[in-house]
Amino acid sequence: MAAGPSRRAGEVDLILLDRDGTLVFVEVRARAHASHGGAAASVTPAKQARLIYAARHYLLRHASPPPCRFDVVAIDGAKLNWLQGAFDAE
Repeated sequence: MAAGPSRRAGEVDLILLDRDGTLVFVEVRARAHASHGGAAASVTPAKQARLIYAARHYLLRHASPPPCRFDVVAIDGAKLNWLQGAFDAE
C-alpha cells in the first residue's frame, strides 16, 4: 500500500499553461466574507511554501522546466479576483 502525501507536501488546485508557455500554478481560495483579510490573505507564507514544494515536485518530471508563476484566485462572497504572479518561489 502506497503512503499518501505528507502534510508538508501540499497540493496545487490548478496547473495551467499560459499562451506564452508559462506554467501557472493556481491556488483557489474562497471566503463568504472579506473579513480577516479575505481569501487572498489566507494564502499565508506557510501555504505558499507548501505550494512551492508541490510545484517543485511536479517540475521534476520536466527535463527542461518552462518559466513558472504562482497565481491566486480569491473569491470573497460574489467577488472574484485573479491575482497573477501573486508570489514568487524565492
